[in-house]
Amino acid sequence: MQFYLISDNIDTQMGMRLAGIPGVVVHEPEETEKALREAMDNENTAVVLITEKLFHLIEADINEIKLSRPRPLVVEIPDRHASESVTSMISRYVEEAIGIKI
Repeated sequence: MQFYLISDNIDTQMGMRLAGIPGVVVHEPEETEKALREAMDNENTAVVLITEKLFHLIEADINEIKLSRPRPLVVEIPDRHASESVTSMISRYVEEAIGIKI
């Protein structure tokens, strides 16, 4: 099982590629939906990482996928254009996941 990245910038893609995670760079909602469908069709894809900007472009579709499919797990990640600091985003995720504010 592998990770797959859908990014809106080449810097994030290159960083993930250095970590061994393949992916694509897209910019439009249609391209994003197509890349997500292709990742979902690959039986080896367990986790799809998608940058914050692209997540918000197709948020309704992603929420539907999360509710209706057991695989892959779709995870929004911050990138260099994140709207909030990475630290506050991680704190929010921890609070939502386990109910502890850090």
